Amino acid sequence: MKNISFVVITGMSGAGKSEAMRCFEDLGYFCVDNLPPSLITKFAELIYQSEGKIKRVAVVSDVRGGGFFDHLLEALKDLEREGFSYNILFLEASDEVLIRRFKETRRRHPLAEGGAVLEGIKAERRRLEVVRGRADKILDTSSLTPQNLHAIISAEYDTDLGKGGLGVTVTSFGFKYGLPLDVDLVFDVRFLPNPHYVESLRPLTGEDEAVRDYVFNWPLARQFQRKLEELMAFLLPQYEREGKAHLAIGIGCTGGRHRSVAVAVELARFLKTREYEVKVTHRDIHAM
Repeated sequence: MKNISFVVITGMSGAGKSEAMRCFEDLGYFCVDNLPPSLITKFAELIYQSEGKIKRVAVVSDVRGGGFFDHLLEALKDLEREGFSYNILFLEASDEVLIRRFKETRRRHPLAEGGAVLEGIKAERRRLEVVRGRADKILDTSSLTPQNLHAIISAEYDTDLGKGGLGVTVTSFGFKYGLPLDVDLVFDVRFLPNPHYVESLRPLTGEDEAVRDYVFNWPLARQFQRKLEELMAFLLPQYEREGKAHLAIGIGCTGGRHRSVAVAVELARFLKTREYEVKVTHRDIHAM
């Protein structure tokens, strides 16, 4: 296989493909937006002829290409026949979120006839169904900030992350905002005493020392943290042995502001002492 990291970004209009492209650019990928599928193989050949000067590529191909987009899967088969491997990243979001984003930006949906955004979204979902089924990673951006998206993409596609070992992302979140769709392991810490009910701690977050001291002052929390670290010390070498390059761990509490953040920070600190490459993101820390 030709030694090029080739990512094809596609998905729903308004789901964050432009922001994802910026993330890939920050990671050093050579990026092209709105590339017609018929040009993907030719583009890959041009990159290959750079003789190793370009090793990471990300292209966006979506319904803005009109009728050309329907040939995406055929173009990817051509890419395989030429000896290139690739990874499909599919971005999506809920109808409600997509409609709100289009209203906020005042942009027209590419498939909306007469300005009917919802009908355009439904038509696009039908058109993308087969491509979505072929995706290597499906990322729902409904509740993600640009910072969250960047952290997830960096953890998944930064080929320098965790070289020679397992890369780990630890994400805190609030169950009231839904489960993260991209985590491998989820731990529920809602059984721990809640700083939310302490008036002086309520405005703070699990990143603040006072909140962490409160959480881990309870023997139950300390016992849980020990057992969690013991489990990670056992599991992570097993994942490495199986060749897994990245592991995403979710830590959830009710609102994603206090307990889950505190536990995620402590877990990340422990994993770093074991010499893992660790990134921490707090999805709902500022949600209200």
